[in-house]
Parts: sequence; C-alpha cells; structure tokens
Amino acid sequence: MIYFAVFVWLSLSVSPSFNFAAGAEERPALANRVVGGQFQYSAQSGDSLTSIGARFGMDVPVLAPANNLDPTARLKLGQVLRIDNRHIVPQALEDGILINLPQRMLFYFTAGELVAHYPVGLGRPDWQTPTGRFTILTKEENPVWDVPLSIQEEMRREGQVVRTRVLACPQNPLGKHWMGLSIPGYGIHGTIAPSSIYQFRTHGCIRLHPDDMAALFAAVATGTPGLMVYQRLMVARVGEQIFLEVHRDVYRKEPNPLESLAAIARQEGLDSLLDWESAKAIIARQEGVAREVAQRVPLRRLP
Repeated sequence: MIYFAVFVWLSLSVSPSFNFAAGAEERPALANRVVGGQFQYSAQSGDSLTSIGARFGMDVPVLAPANNLDPTARLKLGQVLRIDNRHIVPQALEDGILINLPQRMLFYFTAGELVAHYPVGLGRPDWQTPTGRFTILTKEENPVWDVPLSIQEEMRREGQVVRTRVLACPQNPLGKHWMGLSIPGYGIHGTIAPSSIYQFRTHGCIRLHPDDMAALFAAVATGTPGLMVYQRLMVARVGEQIFLEVHRDVYRKEPNPLESLAAIARQEGLDSLLDWESAKAIIARQEGVAREVAQRVPLRRLP
C-alpha cells in the first residue's frame, strides 16, 4: 500500500502495565493510547472501498460517506480518499496478543510495549469467536486444512463439494501461515480473501491480511499468551484529549453503551470534562472510529 499524503498519524500513549494474570473483568475502564491516524490514500489498481476498508480497519458505511461516495461506487486509479482509522488500544499487556472482538483489532505487546496492531476478520454472529485467555500452541507454514466436521456439514447443507482436507496450495483458505490456539479448534491465520478482513465472516478463527500474518508469524513464538475480550465501547485519555470509540454489538453482549460510558465517567471523574451531546451522537452512529469528546474550553480574550 502506498500512501498519497499523511496528515496526522497518532500513536499516543502513557501506557500502564496490565496484570495479565488478573481476570478479563479487571480490564482498565480508561485506556490511554490511540493508534492509527487521519491521512489521504491514493487508490491503486484493483482497489475498492471494501478492500481499502479491510486493509486500514474502517467499515465501508463509514469510509464511503466520509468521501462523499456511494458504498457501491467504483474507484478510479489515483482517486484520493480520506482515511480515519484511529482506534483506542483497550488495555496494555506485558507480553502477548490482545484481540478485541467488536473492534476487530489485534494488538501485539512485547516487554510492555505495543509493537504491532492489525485489523482482523472474526466469526460470524452464528459462529462466534470466543472470549478468554489462550496460548499459541503451534505454528505452521503452508498449513494443511483438516476441515472440521461442522464445516463439512455446512458444505453439505449448502450443496457444496464436501472437502475433508485441503493441502497447502493457493486455494487453501488458511493462507500461508497458521498459529493454533490452546482453545480447541481455533487459530490465527492468513487468508486468500484479503477483502474479508475487518468483517465477521469466519467460522470463529482470527483472520489477518497475508502481509500482516507473515509479520506476526515471524514475531510470535509458541507459548505466547493471549487474551480475547468483548469491549464495544472504549474511552481513552491522552494528555488533555479524551477519545470515545463505539462499535456495533454484533454478538449482542453489551446492549447499553451509554450506561457503560456514564459508569466510566463517574469512576474516572470525567463527567464535567465530556461533551455529552457529541458522546451521545458517537454512540448512536457506532462508527468504530476513535473521536474526541472532551469539552472545548473557549480561549480567553486578552484585555
């Protein structure tokens, strides 16, 4: 991917360490890091709104209106698009992989530092990616896919050719890299359908763009810990800035985002600092982009 021009690129943090041994319910209410940025992108050959959204971590219903385009619009070579893929890092790990399911983002930490973040594809609402702790048990290059019986049955119901095993080849849905998890039947892998990233279309596994998966595969060792959480509303305070990010409740696990925000505001003393009208609008839109919600204090005029 070639960027046309960069306006703003955020990687803001004052990250506290997170006790990985603690339960997922003990996650910090207030985050303090935002990644991604606001920039312009020049469309390349073969690009579509779907493929660009998948690569940068933006939903097409957000990307299209931000550029005054119909969601089905075809792009011209060199057409310049405005991208805003700012995302809150939900919490910090000392070491390991954090995946926030509603956010469809994976974060990789080493020695308390965030070293990589990638958009991911996750399980369909009727075939959900689980939450909880995991460990990377296996790593395979050019993996063979032993098709689970449940997926074979789905192929049969849909009138497809039922495959029981797919050897390493350009048509293997796992792509070129696979990392098996300690949660039986689940893994992190590449894909032969990059445009499916940042969507809920898998049978529960975590799917990455082939380039991102190659980089993660090279960096991660077997035994690496991980945590999958479900956090559709996130608040971050970075210096004087306060960000709010809200995603759709695809798995129907967190139905009251305004109540969640009110609870965080009370706990963290943010009530008087938030622009509540803007916050309510962000919750209503559920765009999945980190937006500033701090009240703007007017500048004093000099006498």
